[in-house]
Amino acid sequence: MSKTYLNKVYEARDAEGTRKLYDDWADSYDAEVSGEGYATPGRCAAALAQHMDDPTLPILDFGCGTGLSGQALRQAGFTTIDGLDLSADMLEQARAKRIYRNLAQIEAGAPLSHAPGTYAAITAIGVIGAGAAPLSVFDTLMAGLGTGGRLVLSFNDHALADPQHEAKLAHYTDSGQAKLLLKEYGDHLPGIGVKSNVYVLAKT
Repeated sequence: MSKTYLNKVYEARDAEGTRKLYDDWADSYDAEVSGEGYATPGRCAAALAQHMDDPTLPILDFGCGTGLSGQALRQAGFTTIDGLDLSADMLEQARAKRIYRNLAQIEAGAPLSHAPGTYAAITAIGVIGAGAAPLSVFDTLMAGLGTGGRLVLSFNDHALADPQHEAKLAHYTDSGQAKLLLKEYGDHLPGIGVKSNVYVLAKT
């Protein structure tokens, strides 16, 4: 299969350009990334399972895309998952998987509409980084958690190449706003030699 979209995805673009790319990619996304061994969703779901005792508590899958992240969460035993994404066409693919309790489209840069603490955990799996969501989304996600809430996210090699990404995380942990429960480097898209860090944080 052509890697047209994987070749394009890490290029810088504005929010509307990102939405269009993912809309256009929606039909072939699962086959393309799965063909390269997309491992980060499963790694993130397993990491959350280690640090969240009750799998029935609600989870927000931010940037859920076609639902591969939701599938991984369900396979890890989580039962109550809502999803948000920028792309309507990606959400259509996610809806067809019948994993999510609720799905909704979001606007770039918009605050989360739920009250902090509504979700026991928020996941942002393969979401923040070059060609996807900006680093400011990290602040949005932290604001959406209540005390003790878990944030699970990943930074792939492209994101890790920019020191601002891990500096943002360190700002929260160093200032006592969050505790780092897990950091693990491993496969992201092994078929093209890309790895990622997976993180689990608890809001304090």
